[in-house]
Amino acid sequence: MSLRIRLARGGAKKKPFYRIVVADSRAPRDGRFIEKIGTYDPRLPADHPDRIRVQDEVTRQWIAKGAVPSDRVERILGLAGVVKTPAIPAQTKKNQPRAKAQERLRMAEERAKAAAEAAAAEAASE
Repeated sequence: MSLRIRLARGGAKKKPFYRIVVADSRAPRDGRFIEKIGTYDPRLPADHPDRIRVQDEVTRQWIAKGAVPSDRVERILGLAGVVKTPAIPAQTKKNQPRAKAQERLRMAEERAKAAAEAAAAEAASE
């Protein structure tokens, strides 16, 4: 049985509220869980003390037993100071401009560089 520490959604429509739970990885998101170890309320301001409430010792015990936090929960636990904050992964190539756009940018840089050199040469000749 592989254990996950993940979020279980609660709250009304458009008013999310999450429980941080330890559950079997095969259980449904909002279904059966083993233990509730905290809460997360994304509607509260980031500096509000009730935004993230976690039982630190219980969480560390579950991690020691082999429970793996989900990506989002790992970031939440990092903000709460329970675990080390994970590094933000590098962006994929999908966020880069396409080949033609990159070529246009290169050409614009070359034209700007040539214009600057021409202006410097003209200023030096005077």
